[in-house]
Amino acid sequence: MDKVHRFLLEDLDIRGALVQLGPSWAAMNSRRSYAEPVRKLLGELAAVTAIIGSNLKAPGRLSFQLQGHGPVSMLVMDCNEKLQLRGMAKSVLSADADVHVKGIDELLGDGRLVLTLQPKTAETPYQSVVPLTGNTVAAVFEHFLEQSEQQPARLWLAATADTACGLFLQKLPNADILDPDGWDRIEALAATVRPEELLLPPETLLTRLFGEESVRLYAPRQAVWHCPRDEEKVRNMLLSLGREEVEAMLADAEIIAVEDEICGHEYRFGAEIVDELFPPDGRLLH
Repeated sequence: MDKVHRFLLEDLDIRGALVQLGPSWAAMNSRRSYAEPVRKLLGELAAVTAIIGSNLKAPGRLSFQLQGHGPVSMLVMDCNEKLQLRGMAKSVLSADADVHVKGIDELLGDGRLVLTLQPKTAETPYQSVVPLTGNTVAAVFEHFLEQSEQQPARLWLAATADTACGLFLQKLPNADILDPDGWDRIEALAATVRPEELLLPPETLLTRLFGEESVRLYAPRQAVWHCPRDEEKVRNMLLSLGREEVEAMLADAEIIAVEDEICGHEYRFGAEIVDELFPPDGRLLH
């Protein structure tokens, strides 16, 4: 588990990937109390992010946001070139909410997909903003990938509290030349996959789906949930505010509480933080 398995249908010029997230997704999910439909959407977004993030060639961070005006206002998932994942959802739905709607149109409403790519070598990130097109995470990203890469793509996603999985296919430029019917045939075979089959070993699943095809399976990439505490970053943020602002915050609440929403950490500082961040100049003895 926690791996991205990339593969190529060599005789057809069709590439694909199988992602299987287990402990990493469970760890990310364990510190949250999401309603089941919200958790499912976030898990599917985690699977897609791992698949697309596995293509990062240079150091940097890839981030996806699904933003809307419904009961779910935001889904965020990002990763770096090492496939270190982190993410969160903003929703007004409680964990025990009896929610029967599952489509993006009802959960997010009118919204947009925001892609942000921040290479370590560039000061300014690349950002793309497109309307949400489709009523599932898979449909949204199929449309996005086809528009951005000018090649058809298909996704089959599944997520529970413990696992987040996905199967990805993309038609490459020479596919029609090699076999005019190849894409339609492979797409139809992949569409028979059941959610529970996405947890099968990649050799087993790919043989079951494409047993008559020549499939090259590449070495897997390891994925991991990575959200360590970073108190220094929070201290630097407070330092940038200046002494007067920090003292005013303490005067209002006595404790400064800073929440790292994407990782679920909370940082709390008392009055002692003022002298720690802004040491006094010293005392005049004579």
